[in-house]
Amino acid sequence: MTDAAGRRPGRTLIVGCGALGTALGERLIAGGNEVTAIRRDVAGLPSAFATLAADLRHPLSASLPRFESVVITLPPGIGGEGSIYPAALAHIAEALPATPERVLFVSSTRVFEGYTGESFGGDGGRAPLTENDEPRPTSERGEALIDGERRAIDLLGAVIVRPAGIYGPGRDSLIRRVREGAPVDHERRTNRIHEHDLVRLLEVLLRAEAPPALVHAIDQEPVQLGEVVAHIAARLGAAVPPQTEGDAGGGTVLNGARAHALLGELAYPTFREGYDAMLDARA
Repeated sequence: MTDAAGRRPGRTLIVGCGALGTALGERLIAGGNEVTAIRRDVAGLPSAFATLAADLRHPLSASLPRFESVVITLPPGIGGEGSIYPAALAHIAEALPATPERVLFVSSTRVFEGYTGESFGGDGGRAPLTENDEPRPTSERGEALIDGERRAIDLLGAVIVRPAGIYGPGRDSLIRRVREGAPVDHERRTNRIHEHDLVRLLEVLLRAEAPPALVHAIDQEPVQLGEVVAHIAARLGAAVPPQTEGDAGGGTVLNGARAHALLGELAYPTFREGYDAMLDARA
């Protein structure tokens, strides 16, 4: 399946419209769809978006209009108030006049954090994690993500998308760490997805006639973090950052075959193409 296939997203509500939701909304509008963004502070959103300012920990003051599609990009918001998902998802479901034709819930591959102590590949190592593997959260944030997924499915029949480490324009923390020479765990396994390819995947899932219930959004080459920072350092003409002290390693290896089949060719199949484009743009 490719970007052009399938249904029209139509009127689309983007819940918690940050950088990812904004990029998706702009792509949908360019394709002739209408976009409404709902978040606490709507300042700075594109003028082409209809906007609704609301704190989703509280019921909406009025019912929402009918939407053909909804994309939920809310982070869990763990803190003193706990996860935002129980309240926010219930309030969105209550305010909608009917369940939309298509709902996407953007989660995270963090739900697999409990696998970081296991070996992957080689003799005796386990295979990359697929959508058939059970989540294994170990943190409050990981537990909140799983709870959010379940509530989104129960309340709205959502398709679940689990991106790995998102990077791209404006998401350059690793480049800054290399510039600063900050220590990095070179042995940590890392999965990544460029924001551009993630936005494409979300649009494909909105357009698909029969999308899969769960998709891991990762690029084509899980690697150790040391390989990523060494590549960035070489491009910058900087020293490779030192290894962090203490325990090293961990992380997971995920299989992204389902996402790749949906997308076809990725614009940024590995970290090399993605970071090279970012560094070229900065130059």
